[in-house]
Formats: sequence, C-alpha cells, structure tokens
Amino acid sequence: MELNKATSGLLEFINKSPSSFHAIKNIKDTLNNAGYTELFESDKWVCQPGGKYYVTRNSSSIIAFRVPEEFHGGFMITASHSDSPTFKVKSNAEMDGPENYVRINTERYGGMILDSWFDRPLSVAGRVIVRDGDGGLASKLVYVDRDLLMIPHVAVHMLNPNNGMTYNPASDLVPLYALSNAKGSFIKVVAEAAGVDPSDILEHELYLVNRQPQSVWGAENEFISSPKLDDLQCAYSSFASFIESNTGSSIPVLYISDNEEVGCVTKQGAGSTFLYDTLTRINAALGGTPEDYLRLIASSMLLSADNAHAVHPNHAELADPTHRPRINGGIVMKYSAAQLYMTDAISAALFDEICRIADVPLQKFFNRSDIRGGSTLGVASTRQVAINTVDIGIAQFAMHSSYETAGSLDTEYMVRAMKVFYESTLEMRGDSIKLK
Repeated sequence: MELNKATSGLLEFINKSPSSFHAIKNIKDTLNNAGYTELFESDKWVCQPGGKYYVTRNSSSIIAFRVPEEFHGGFMITASHSDSPTFKVKSNAEMDGPENYVRINTERYGGMILDSWFDRPLSVAGRVIVRDGDGGLASKLVYVDRDLLMIPHVAVHMLNPNNGMTYNPASDLVPLYALSNAKGSFIKVVAEAAGVDPSDILEHELYLVNRQPQSVWGAENEFISSPKLDDLQCAYSSFASFIESNTGSSIPVLYISDNEEVGCVTKQGAGSTFLYDTLTRINAALGGTPEDYLRLIASSMLLSADNAHAVHPNHAELADPTHRPRINGGIVMKYSAAQLYMTDAISAALFDEICRIADVPLQKFFNRSDIRGGSTLGVASTRQVAINTVDIGIAQFAMHSSYETAGSLDTEYMVRAMKVFYESTLEMRGDSIKLK
C-alpha cells in the first residue's frame, strides 16, 4: 500500500514541527505563500469580502479565516491543538552529578506514558527570548537538530521484576546530557541552534523532543508510528482541508490552540477568549452589530478534532462492548453522557451527513461505562462560544506515548470530511436545520 498524499503530508509536517511554536510557524509560512494577510490583535482590523486572513496568539495558537464574496452563513470552525505531552526544561537546567554526569532538570507537561520516554534519542525545541538590537525583546525559534539527550532505564538485574515499576519524574526520568567535562555548555548549545549569543538569552521555553524516526509498517503498510500524532494528526488534517477547500457562503475558520494537554486554561488555550475575540472582531470588521454576531453563532458549527482510542489488540476488554473504533476504519465521533465530549443528537446527525457527502466511513466512541475517560478542547471552546459542536478524532494506539500509532488511511478520511464541512453552510431556525 502506497501512502496517500494526506498521510505523506502529515508525516512531513510532524517532522518539521518539533514544538507547538514550530507547528504554528509552518502553518503561517504556508498561509503567507497562499496570499493570506496577517492580522495583529493590537491593530484595528479591516476585512473585505474575498479576503483571506490569520491571527496568532503567543506564537503557539492560530486562527485563519476567509470572507466569502457573498456572505449569508455563519462560521464553520475546526478546532485542534498544537501541543503534545512531553517534558519542559526548567530555567536553571543543568544538574551536576551524581558522579561525573550532567543531567537536565525537567518537569512534566501533560499526562504522558512515562516509560515510553526511556532509551530513546531526545533533543530540545521551543523558543528563546533574547535582546534585540533596538533595546527590546525578540522571540527566536530553536531546535537542536541532533541527538542530544537520553533517559537510560535501570537494568533489569537491578530491579525486582515481580514488583513491577512505578516512575518518579524527579528521579527516574531525568535526561542525561553529558559527562562533567561539558558542564555549563547546555545553554551554549541552545544559543548556537537559535543563532544568538548565550548572553542575550533572557528566558527560554524548551521541551523534550523524541527523535526516533517515524515508521510506516504492517503487512500492507497499514500503520504509521510517530511522535505527536495526538494532536498534530488532527491539526494537519484541519489545515490541509482548510487550504484545499473552496469558500462557500459561510466563513471557514481554522483554529489551532495550544496547551490542551494541561487544561486549555492559558491565554492561548481553547478555554481562553481567543476564539471569541476573533469571531467578534470579524463580525465588527464586516460592519456587523452585536446582534448580528449572535445570529451568526446560531448558524455556526464547530468540529472539535482530537484523536480517539482504537480498540487495543491486547486489551480489547477496555473498549465499550458495542462501540469498537478500528484503525483505518474512518473518522471517530465521540460521545459522553458527562459532557466530557460535546457531541449531541443534532451535531452528530449533521456530521453524519457531512461524512455521507464526503463518502467517508464514520465510527462511534463511548468510554466503557466504568471508565471515565478524558476530555478535550471542545468543552473549553464552547464555554466561550456557545455553538453546535461535535467531538471527532482519528483512531490510534498508545495515546500520550512519546511514540504513537495510527492508520495510514484515516488522515485522508479526515481531510475529505473537513473539506466538505468547510464548504457547507448551516441554517438553523428553531428545530429546522439545513446543511447546504
């Protein structure tokens, strides 16, 4: 089986996106090349029919949109996130010892499968804040593009295998950087990768990166394995479909936020005002009133796209008995009676129709009734923007591992369905619902 265009593009995108900052920069570059105009939150916005625009916040979240020539719909929004569970490097990074070792002090970012980080080639990526030539501050992306760190496991001979093992991030998962003769060099390595002088670095936001090469495998190349599939697989699908779609009579909106893995509570997270601020400013820039905004929202829809759990080959008993998402089985629509997912009967029926039009298979996910499960950015987004929302994703194994597995067909399914979604218009008046 040859990889389709969507899956090849996904793997290339992940390779170029070692941090959320890099992911957003890559998207910005493509939007700029496609003729989009960057807006800044500190400026007055002017939007025109036929215009193409984007705005970022914190350099790790982005919203892009297009204004139709003839606008008589609402907003058709996809939401995904740019971050993944990892370890964040602390400010005073180097730890001297024990013996003649130099280690790097980190803390957990998100809820990861801890033992998946052992014995893999690692590096760091993110951004540094530096002094610029005008006496101000500037942000520089940085990726040390070589194998730099490792978290070595303890040999089995030194453990009691009958007791199992629990791991403490403060003691068991501290990355090894160097022997003592290289003490003091970590910030110099970072500065060199950023192209700046070490003395100009005031602060940094650096994260561990798993550098294990991606893999396409299985009897028919039906599986892909890579870091960051959750959620760059959905972020890429959203972006690719946004770029490829035509503009109908609604405003297509691409929304990729940061910090979902730590609760969406930052100024650039899905729980912030970023989406609300942007939508209200679009309405105002087009001459709309506050009431016009509310009317637009009533005929709008949001696809909250974050990966989903496939039935595990060794632990099928953990899945719900009547809802069994499969790898390469199509898009997964997620439900929760506790409202951890925002799918309801209306939004589910609408997305079912979208998948029918796109000729894309659709699966359903419920947690097993004695497993609470997680949540995602749809819940956080709708606290700011009360909108018809469906939670969807792509089936995968090992969610929150440093190296995850999904299917080689499902990215294309997601791109096709989202393209139909972006080109659609939703009309709602009471119980009357039409998707055009």
